[in-house]
Amino acid sequence: MEKQYPRSAVVFRNVGQRYFPQTRVECHYSVTSAHQWSSSDWIGIFKVGWSSLSEYHTYSWSLVPEGYTEGNDVDCCALFHASYLPRPSTVEYHFVYVHKMGKVCGQSRPFTFCAPKPLDELETLREERDEEDGDDEEEELLLVVPRAQLLQSELEECLREKAELQQAVLEAKQEIEEERRSSTKAKEEWESERDTMKEEIHQLCQNLTHKCDALKKVEGKHKDVESCQENLNSELSQLMAEKGHSQRQIKDLEDEVKVLTEREKERNVELERLKEILMKLSSQIKHDEEKRKLLQAEHEATQTEVRGLQSRLDSSERLAEGLRGELRELGIRQGHAHAELHQSRLQLAQLGLQLSEEKLLLREERANWALEREAFRSAAQADQQKVEELRSEVQRKEEQLQAKFWSESDSNRMQADQHSDTQLMLPALVDPVFRSVTFISMRGNM
Repeated sequence: MEKQYPRSAVVFRNVGQRYFPQTRVECHYSVTSAHQWSSSDWIGIFKVGWSSLSEYHTYSWSLVPEGYTEGNDVDCCALFHASYLPRPSTVEYHFVYVHKMGKVCGQSRPFTFCAPKPLDELETLREERDEEDGDDEEEELLLVVPRAQLLQSELEECLREKAELQQAVLEAKQEIEEERRSSTKAKEEWESERDTMKEEIHQLCQNLTHKCDALKKVEGKHKDVESCQENLNSELSQLMAEKGHSQRQIKDLEDEVKVLTEREKERNVELERLKEILMKLSSQIKHDEEKRKLLQAEHEATQTEVRGLQSRLDSSERLAEGLRGELRELGIRQGHAHAELHQSRLQLAQLGLQLSEEKLLLREERANWALEREAFRSAAQADQQKVEELRSEVQRKEEQLQAKFWSESDSNRMQADQHSDTQLMLPALVDPVFRSVTFISMRGNM
């Protein structure tokens, strides 16, 4: 299927030659500025030679970090869980990045899924990921790779470092050569200036000598030529001024010679430092070459051991197939046990709910019974108070009747009999009321 996006729209990085289906697979890729990312983009694992997007084995959504802006390059990572990966075989697969419109943006180099060799020495690597989605913390990933693959990667890393060191040595040599050329050029310029200054000094010395000779001649003729004394004095002053100026020029030239000498010493020191750096780089290259040879020998020994143990791998795979069948049976049994346990938990939860409802009803009945007891107690107290009032009223009436009886003892016998009947009727009326009040009070106390 032809790609409808530029080849560099999505670039896959660090794609291995083989993966283990028992562990999750990380797919690292870079989204370039030529790609317009969408949340519906996805990455699929396809067999080499696929012809339709529906032929993917599994897929994962393409995710980018928070804060991603369109038009910028960004590194991303997609995860494929172990349970969805293909079985170990010699079939080649590759990653394919598909846009939401169904356009292919990029695909990786081929790789295979193979079972890990039980007798291979595996190495565990710890890789740190920067949280590109805004978190401050860092997440660590554990990678398990064969030792041979690790040695191969270390060998490639050593070769890359060797090439970088050779490039650095070449650049250092070029820099030393440029420094040497510039030092030689500066030295030639300094020597030319020194020769020019020597010539100027020699010329000034000759002029000074001539002028001194002329001064001596003038001094010799001073006695004979008194008329020219003033002219000679002025010429002498001029010659002395020229002599002082020449001496100052000579001193300045000597200072310049000292400065140039110091510069030459500094350049020599810098040249020695560059030579030391060159020697260190040469020793480092020699050490890396020895390390590369050692890793190559260890890699060859590992490959020999792998070929020798291939036969034992076949028997281990057959044994692993039998263990997988037993594991599947154990999984089915465990599923039934989990179902029964879940049913028991549901029944226990229902019983607990019924017990809670019964407890709630019991509490409500106790509260209602307490309220009724308080109401009965209040009614009993009110009835008892009424009985006391009736007793006092009866006692008062008895006293009135007794007084009336004693005061009217001489009245007719009919009135005396009527009074006697009244005394007999009042206790009969009061006693049932008193018994009902006493029963209500006793029930309230219960």
